[in-house]
Amino acid sequence: MRNKFLSFLEVAETVVIAIAAVVLIRVFIAQPFLVRGASMEPTFRNGDYLLVDELTYRLRSPARGEVIVFRDPFDADSFYIKRVIGLPGEKVVVKGGRIVVYKGGKKVELHEDYIRSSLAGADEEITLGGNEYFVVGDNRGFSFDSRDWGPLDGDNIVGLARLRLWPFSEAMAITTPVYE
Repeated sequence: MRNKFLSFLEVAETVVIAIAAVVLIRVFIAQPFLVRGASMEPTFRNGDYLLVDELTYRLRSPARGEVIVFRDPFDADSFYIKRVIGLPGEKVVVKGGRIVVYKGGKKVELHEDYIRSSLAGADEEITLGGNEYFVVGDNRGFSFDSRDWGPLDGDNIVGLARLRLWPFSEAMAITTPVYE
């Protein structure tokens, strides 16, 4: 009887440790994300399953070109996935279907070979605050993003898209383009 009880305790201990490890990883390190919609095509499609790194942005700020997951600025229960284009303190100019970023007086014109459609909507110019980001979808004609609701507050950022896990045939690490 004593051996059965000790065996049960060992199994219970293993289960508790496994559950604690999963919860800690899920809450503090990484979480899954299911892409919904066409705003990031062709980079990501509806139904793609991604792994989002929640730890990196606790150690550093987002960089231009990174794909992030963030809370909807108007509904904290909803999430979006977009690409970071403008960083805190920069001026972003959207004109004639192109994006130009002014960083410390230096003009950086973005050449984005990953986009599906050009920018829709009116030309605009926006200067970002100290914790604000300009984010847009890769499928610019079908993306609800900073062009519509303004800068994204950095406090809404959940994490960095690191891996595409599904569809399995397209599983890959997600890379960041270099613009400058």
